[in-house]
Amino acid sequence: MKRKTFNRLLIAGAGLGVASCSVPLKVGEDKSNSISDSLKIKPKRLKEGDTIGLIAPGSAFSKEAYKRTLENIESLELKYKNAKNLFKSYGYVAGTDKERIDDIHEMFDDKEVDAVWCVRGGYGTTRIIEDLDYKLIKNNPKIIVGYSDITALLQAINSRTGLITFHGPVGASELTPYTLEQFRKVLFENKAKVRIPIYKDLENEDQAFHPSIVVKGRMRGELIGGNLSLLSALSGTKFNLRLKDRIVFIEDVGEKPYRIDRMLTQLVNSTDINNAAGILLGIFNDCDVKPGTEGTLRLLDTLKDRLEPLGIPVFYGFSFGHIKNMCTLPVGIKAEFDMGTEELTLLENAVI
Repeated sequence: MKRKTFNRLLIAGAGLGVASCSVPLKVGEDKSNSISDSLKIKPKRLKEGDTIGLIAPGSAFSKEAYKRTLENIESLELKYKNAKNLFKSYGYVAGTDKERIDDIHEMFDDKEVDAVWCVRGGYGTTRIIEDLDYKLIKNNPKIIVGYSDITALLQAINSRTGLITFHGPVGASELTPYTLEQFRKVLFENKAKVRIPIYKDLENEDQAFHPSIVVKGRMRGELIGGNLSLLSALSGTKFNLRLKDRIVFIEDVGEKPYRIDRMLTQLVNSTDINNAAGILLGIFNDCDVKPGTEGTLRLLDTLKDRLEPLGIPVFYGFSFGHIKNMCTLPVGIKAEFDMGTEELTLLENAVI
């Protein structure tokens, strides 16, 4: 996943007191393939007037990104609080590991904060997930949203606490009508049987935006996944993914086919993805090569070559990834994907 370099943000944010933190909880590895319903923790839904806690657990962000985040919060009729170290920068990450960890703890511990929103992704979350206080997070459950590098944070929190986390736009994302509708549908409404339709962009000449059935079948299981680069990075660690009977959703950006091949091969060799309920691929933006390029497979051919042998349903082109029109996917919630209607149905409420 390509990263962009941002200038250090030279503005002062309204800091909050750092939450007192206990020694990070060392939880044993989860031996089950999914979190039982009794152990799931569903956060409270968002409502107008709620306060969003802003964090940057990966890379620092630009002034423009922060401005867009505040505009998005205003459009949702929400309020906000900046974490104490939000505007810090340390090389290619947004503050030291300790500062970014402190901000996560602070936002979960703050009783005035109703949900946590990552301003951007970038790089850095894999550095801090080992030392998070999962007991503190579990005792103060609330919505946390982001994508890209935030994948590692979402998966770690869900696996260690049972808290449902949300793969969706970051604070600085452009909230298109589709993105906003799906965001509200999942996070503001306490409903089961939420239907998330695909956003079709067939006028786009880029084939990466055209949906395609790779392997036919119907998918039903808990949602788990995110950015391929991060899922691959977690493989073989104590945060290794357990994918049996789950719908694995995957996306990436700026990675050419041979790199996609390498990371998928890592998942195949180090996880039980062959026993997944299915694989729901997002839009792999800027990951293809031009027709006729020698010495390489095209993107879709690469995906078919690596995933068809698994013998499970695979669909390419659902509406998530590094794109404008993205849906919000709750990690840990049971869902069903119908290739005929190209629609994902959440089979249980994601919030309470």
